[in-house]
Amino acid sequence: MKDDTPSRTAAYVAGARYLGRLLPERARLVDDPYGAAFASPRLARAIEAGGDRLRAFARLPPLRSWILYMQVRTRVIDDELRAWLAAGGRQLVLLGAGYDCRALRIPELAVTRGARVFEVDHPATQGHKRAVLARLGAASPAHYVTWDFEARAMDELPDALAAAGFDRRAPAFTIWEGVTMYLTEPAIDASLRAIAAWSAPGSRLAMTYMTLERVADRSLGTRARNAMLAGIGEPWRFGWAKGELPGYLDARGFELVRDQSFAEAGRELLPPELASALRWAGRRTAIASRRLIGESVAVAAR
Repeated sequence: MKDDTPSRTAAYVAGARYLGRLLPERARLVDDPYGAAFASPRLARAIEAGGDRLRAFARLPPLRSWILYMQVRTRVIDDELRAWLAAGGRQLVLLGAGYDCRALRIPELAVTRGARVFEVDHPATQGHKRAVLARLGAASPAHYVTWDFEARAMDELPDALAAAGFDRRAPAFTIWEGVTMYLTEPAIDASLRAIAAWSAPGSRLAMTYMTLERVADRSLGTRARNAMLAGIGEPWRFGWAKGELPGYLDARGFELVRDQSFAEAGRELLPPELASALRWAGRRTAIASRRLIGESVAVAAR
């Protein structure tokens, strides 16, 4: 991401979440009423004024796949978060938060006594987000931690969170969504070690990622997409090889609980005729739990 420019991919994601309103009702897995304000307020007004006329537009295969993918990706993580809150969790960290509005749109966060949300992101993106929400009159309860990932070491972030009111003695749910493919391997390693440092036993990590095969794909479509992303300063850089993730997480203090492709999740959540549109191979979500200090995967599995 360019230093003084808010993330454009974050705007694409927010817009796609909002465009879920154009899907058939059975496929509307989440609703983000704020999303279009970060991408295109004009589009939001057009949908509100004439959504029926725009539904044909949303049926175009590439756009439909993108909208469905974002519905599934968001819902999978929302469900994990809701289950964690129901089990007594109280702290949420959004790492590389972008225009994520879970602090506003997840009612369980509002009614859970003592629940706190911490959003960590680049100053340009976070500043734009706060300005847009202020213009909308939406008062987010989130605690904002401004972080320049290029200029500051990740091992300093746990202390910055604590200074913002985060309790490192209590479990936390960390969401790392739509970020890992844009980072280098050293940045991935440093980030996971920082997450482990602020995650007390009982904490959870929900992260999305791409397989190495997907990132390294040399098909015309992938090369065109990467050229576009490189042009805005956000190219794909990293993915895990098949079977690599469990050991990688274990070495950094986490046990992999679930690893699922979005195509599989789509078959669970969407009507069959729409689930078949999720053909984007190599895009996955992983759920991991923080191990006790000194505990191994073998011990955790007993």
